[in-house]
Amino acid sequence: MTEINLANLMSPVAPTWCPGCGNFSILTALKQALIELKLNMEDVVIVFGIGCSGNTADFIKCYGLHGLHGRGMANAIGIKLANHRQKVIMIGGDGDVYGEGLNHLVAACRGNHDVTAVVFNNHRYSLTTGQSSPTSNKGTISKSTPQGLIEDPIGVLSIAVSNGAGFVARAYAGKLKQMVEMIKAGILYEGFSLIDVQQPCPTFNKEQDYAWYQQNVFDLPVDYDPSNQGQALMTLLDKDKLGLGILYQNNARKAYHDEIPQLSEKTLIEQFPKEINLSKAISEFI
Repeated sequence: MTEINLANLMSPVAPTWCPGCGNFSILTALKQALIELKLNMEDVVIVFGIGCSGNTADFIKCYGLHGLHGRGMANAIGIKLANHRQKVIMIGGDGDVYGEGLNHLVAACRGNHDVTAVVFNNHRYSLTTGQSSPTSNKGTISKSTPQGLIEDPIGVLSIAVSNGAGFVARAYAGKLKQMVEMIKAGILYEGFSLIDVQQPCPTFNKEQDYAWYQQNVFDLPVDYDPSNQGQALMTLLDKDKLGLGILYQNNARKAYHDEIPQLSEKTLIEQFPKEINLSKAISEFI
């Protein structure tokens, strides 16, 4: 087994994100979290979606899969069910996870699958040059909404909290140390963990820049109780002031794989026959 360190996470491919992009600090936080948890390379799988966040697949050396647009969560759930001893992380953007793949996100919440989703939320489809995304504010002017976005932004963290997600947190790319701690907590949580990372997009989202975030994010108070589902939902109703921290954590609910008796002793891959003869099945089609 190979314990994760910075050297063996380093990819030969340098990041190609725009200068000032929040993705740089999110990638740094992800690497630091994996190092501090002292996990082994062989025990971690990262599934990447499509978009600027999905390009992280090129910039970190790990075991992983680059999924289709919106389908990364389904891949992550499949990997977890095949070998529930793996730490499975899903990387995606707000368009990828909250738009294209919202149905898979809700399924992950309902089942409380032991997957950690880190969502790079810049409120735009930035890889395709800045179209409005599900988290864009009403009135947003973009290539896809030149007269202003009609819809309100989706309250996706409220959806997660009210549909069974065991761990829901919000981080900010400008607060690296706090982000590292939240990613670590999400990975260690036994159940579905969703970490929404608010991040500036200096190229296609000029309104929500670093100065805007400094005025609109705040740390949850010390006496905040993450086990209180009602309090979490009330906090999330305020879409302008963004509370940072673990918004909700349910330690009483079991993870999906713990509810399946067939997985109590061995993983699916350990139960899979080492040699399979498919000749009889194939012969029916010849």
